[in-house]
Amino acid sequence: MKYISTRGRAPSLSFEEAMLTGLARDGGLYLPESIPQMSHADIRALEGVSYEEAAFRVMRPFIGDAFTDAEFRGIIERAYAGFGHAARAPLKQLAPGHFLLELFHGPTLAFKDFAMQLIGQMFEFSLKRSGKRVSIVGATSGDTGSAAIEAFRGLDAVDVFILYPHGRVSEVQRRQMTTPVEGNVHALAIDGHFDDAQARVKDMFNDFEFRDGVRLAGVNSINWARVLAQVVYYFTSAVSLGAPDRKVSFTVPTGNFGDVFAGYIAKRMGLPIERLVVATNQNDILHRCLSTGAYRPDGVAPSISPSMDIQVSSNFERALYYAYGQDGGAVAQEMEALKAGGFTVSQGALEALRETFDSGRCDEDQTRAAIRETWAASGELLCPHSAVGVHVAEAERRAGVPMITLATAHPAKFPAAVEEASGIHPPLPERMADLYERQERVTRIANDLAAIETLIKERIAH
Repeated sequence: MKYISTRGRAPSLSFEEAMLTGLARDGGLYLPESIPQMSHADIRALEGVSYEEAAFRVMRPFIGDAFTDAEFRGIIERAYAGFGHAARAPLKQLAPGHFLLELFHGPTLAFKDFAMQLIGQMFEFSLKRSGKRVSIVGATSGDTGSAAIEAFRGLDAVDVFILYPHGRVSEVQRRQMTTPVEGNVHALAIDGHFDDAQARVKDMFNDFEFRDGVRLAGVNSINWARVLAQVVYYFTSAVSLGAPDRKVSFTVPTGNFGDVFAGYIAKRMGLPIERLVVATNQNDILHRCLSTGAYRPDGVAPSISPSMDIQVSSNFERALYYAYGQDGGAVAQEMEALKAGGFTVSQGALEALRETFDSGRCDEDQTRAAIRETWAASGELLCPHSAVGVHVAEAERRAGVPMITLATAHPAKFPAAVEEASGIHPPLPERMADLYERQERVTRIANDLAAIETLIKERIAH
């Protein structure tokens, strides 16, 4: 299995190389050369197996000879051992035909744990085998950073630097990044918003002298292994509701497009998904694009669902690659236009996107109402991001097809917003009860590439 860049001008890599590299050297994102297929019999056979066994079967065709079967099974077992629910990703029914997929039972209470815990184990195994050391740099709107730090803290062969927008993440998200005591993890509060942090990470990958000098690796959702790990729970939840003998639809609260793109891959593999609904908050560039074809950032407005406060959704490039018939040149052209202010998706590509994706928008008042009303109707307390998904899903549900909304974070990660909406203060799980008492360790830094690169070079272990 080889991996190719969405922009068509980087060498193809193995799974292990693509995982350790992150961003392609032409600025593109890696995708498999072909998408393995699962037959209806293969999918049906997932019924009743453990999450770990399902993960092995779904992901195994993508990894080539990176790991033996026994090695890969061990990696998966270690990745999910720390989750707080035996099902790993349990389904809850909200209403007739509407289900919630709880993805917040991992160590940092967010869906990012499914990918980050796995990638942490894969990195550790691979680096120990090669004797190499890497510097991981990531940008976060809140959850990726804490999940990455949790996955890589204390590992010998890795230094981790996470950039997050100062003052634009929840207190719980911030403390999860700033309270680990291990010397190999570094939380950097950047002046600006998430798109600034993400842009600086991409700049570092495109500064080849720096990239090679510190052996830069990326674990943002630009990393294909992140997307692959998220494909699994589309299969497990769909099978629980009768797939492949019954179609299902999914609504996904979306910022960087990685989670919903994983659903697209599941569909391409053969899972009978009828619709993938992109749910955005007031920073609704993806909804606008799918509605009109125009992708033009117009500034980020802070919201109570901060992990979705994004205008440059990196993984949308992967969807565009398929929408443009796997034409890397066309994708590269659109990404250049984005730097100049935006682009308009061609009519043919827009129609291709609309064959799979629907979209909807949820403003702040609607988010609060969804939290309040869902609690009253079902006793399920939603985080603001999950509430965005539930609101949009209710508008997009179709008779006869179950709708699964992805619950992307535990409500206790956003206690102020949840309490304001519902009157309920969501407590942290017992294992995190002392989070507010732990000492923080953080570096405030300007939105300046040279300053960030200098700091990283000073801090990496030699």
